[in-house]
Amino acid sequence: MDVFMELAKYPVFTIKDVKQLVGNEKTAYSQINRLMKKGRVKKIRKNIYSIVNPASGQLVATRYQIACAITESAYISHHSAFEYYGLANQVFYEVYVSSEKKFNHFAYDHVTYKYVASRMEEGVVVAKNTTGVRITDLERTVVDSIRDFNKIGGFEELLNCLEGVPYLDEQKLVRYLHVYDIQGLYQRVGYLLNHYRQEMQLSEEFIKHCKDRIGKSRQYLISEAKDHSFYNSEWGLMVPEGLFGKPDYRGVDCSVTGIFRGI
Repeated sequence: MDVFMELAKYPVFTIKDVKQLVGNEKTAYSQINRLMKKGRVKKIRKNIYSIVNPASGQLVATRYQIACAITESAYISHHSAFEYYGLANQVFYEVYVSSEKKFNHFAYDHVTYKYVASRMEEGVVVAKNTTGVRITDLERTVVDSIRDFNKIGGFEELLNCLEGVPYLDEQKLVRYLHVYDIQGLYQRVGYLLNHYRQEMQLSEEFIKHCKDRIGKSRQYLISEAKDHSFYNSEWGLMVPEGLFGKPDYRGVDCSVTGIFRGI
């Protein structure tokens, strides 16, 4: 049996996978070490390996396949999910990986894999046409990214991603919002998605659903922009000046307002 050809069927594999092929753990480590010395296999981190494409010298595994192999419950989320869907304005050298089991951040081949605590089981799907990738669906990606923009990606990039979203299933949005059950999240999601309502094909009923759950407290859309915000009474939000008006929000002097990238 050609172990290399068998392993080539897996974008990412572990010692357990090799053991199933060769029969015992000692032989499995011996085979891996032999292939690594020949440059045909590379170790990504403890017990995560990938085949090297002989034509390019690069790993067969993508950053997303590597991320989903870190733990049994790992999946792509937040800005990295937007990247996978082709909606991100820029590709980061960071992959955000949600997982029920915690792992330490690590870097491989100039990409840093960052742990994010998994907040729910709903909204995680198996990616189509890609082996070994689990990812948040677009609706949960939107909700998670609005919830955590101050930690992951930044507000400017969040808006860039939202601008490219062609459609959202509002029943899924409602379900994920109910799981989180955070008043401030209803405010931020309702306010932001109301701006893109037509482009995302959302109903007025969905916007009303968010509005009915905002309560009476006042929240800041972006806490870093406290000195340059105005009160939006409809949503109970302090909103940065010129966010969606003219001049375009991307033209705001960030050094003065501190609106963007305040992470």
